[in-house]
Amino acid sequence: MIEQEGDGTAGAGEATVVDPRRLHEAARIAEALVFASTGPVSIAYIAERLPRGVDPIHVMRALKGLYAGRGVNLVQVDDHWAFRTAPDLSFVIRTDEKEVRKLSRAALEVLSIIAYHQPVTRAEIEDIRGVQTSRGTLDVLMEAGWVRFRGRRRSPGRPVTFGTTRDFLDHFGLEELRDLPGLEELKGAGLLSGRIPPTFQVPLPLGDDELAEDEDPITEADIEEFGLLTPGGKEDE
Repeated sequence: MIEQEGDGTAGAGEATVVDPRRLHEAARIAEALVFASTGPVSIAYIAERLPRGVDPIHVMRALKGLYAGRGVNLVQVDDHWAFRTAPDLSFVIRTDEKEVRKLSRAALEVLSIIAYHQPVTRAEIEDIRGVQTSRGTLDVLMEAGWVRFRGRRRSPGRPVTFGTTRDFLDHFGLEELRDLPGLEELKGAGLLSGRIPPTFQVPLPLGDDELAEDEDPITEADIEEFGLLTPGGKEDE
């Protein structure tokens, strides 16, 4: 018999005993759901379709271990799951899919700022970069599916805030935002100068769906106004 954590019906410290056949069947169901999907599948969607009493996280982690050494890996993207080609075999895979256009230096800078500082407004992005950010730069990132409107700041003018998407995590092989490279990793990759202030810290972003205390969620009425919230400026150098 296999033991797994209870689903809340058992007392504290107790475990729920699940028939190995049910766990095996649950794993087959989860595997089929992810395999048949064109994109990452949420754990909530998987849980709804598994036998009652089976912990979906337990099932997915077991499947992840099963696929760890294969040509296709089961990966977690935020609270979603997907099959992806093993990183060391990606060079042999040919695809006819349309690739995301190559990002300019300005777009890479803006994407990095949004990733580490989200939720962040356009004015805050410009303050960090020290240069005005064009409407086109943000449009490119949003068309790529890596940046989204998060909410609106509770400040004069109620500026829109930007954040990254699940596709951003998926594209860069991150399970969650907290997997973004830290200070030492950025230094090692030569992305930070050795002369940076000793008090400098890489920001730890909020969870993808968390709203900051001074941030309100986006409404349908807000969507109609977005063209006015991010007026175009001078082109980035």
